[in-house]
Amino acid sequence: MPATDGIGKSIIAAAPIDAPDSTARLLRMLVGFAIDGTDWFPGARVSAAKQLEGHGSVDAAISSVITNHIALSGAQGFVTNIGGIATLLIGAPANLAGVALVQTRMVAAIAHLRGYDLDDSRVRHAVVTTLLGKRIVDDLVASGELPGTPLVLATAPGTDRRLEQLISQRVMTALLTTTGGKQAVGLIAKRIPVIGGGVGAATDSWNAMAIARYARDQFVSRRAAG
Repeated sequence: MPATDGIGKSIIAAAPIDAPDSTARLLRMLVGFAIDGTDWFPGARVSAAKQLEGHGSVDAAISSVITNHIALSGAQGFVTNIGGIATLLIGAPANLAGVALVQTRMVAAIAHLRGYDLDDSRVRHAVVTTLLGKRIVDDLVASGELPGTPLVLATAPGTDRRLEQLISQRVMTALLTTTGGKQAVGLIAKRIPVIGGGVGAATDSWNAMAIARYARDQFVSRRAAG
């Protein structure tokens, strides 16, 4: 069982997604787990440092971080969707939190390798916003709901606490939509559990790849030259 499954279940239990004001709390917990990690699930800084030490260059380290997290996304997507109808109500919340956790750690590791301070609330807002993907972010910026792209948020001159709730709600809606659609496809596929697991693995891997591409574009290098 992937580490993300256990963390996912504990987060969902601590912050039910239908409780008042729980979306911001849930995303805050996820970001904390993703960046700081646990004894058995290293956080973004540790993951980034390990890849940088092993590959020697930032670009190579980022590529390795992405490859590893795409694989991890596929693994947790398979496990949390393999049970078909019997585990649908249990697997969906765990998968939702697992997807967010893996993707957040991946984006945070990329940001860290590019020279961003993960303790900065602006950077954390930018990391979570990246999970929405380019199309949704561009739509929110165009409508005036967001002041800018993840890069703009990460480098803004000040912070806006109202952004956290907006970003949290949007990210949670996007995750629920993705998870719900994936579960529905799994059920349609003759309700065969293993097929459901395959759908989960493929969808989560594909989404992680798209998020990684967007993160790579948004978090331009802030490292000092030389």
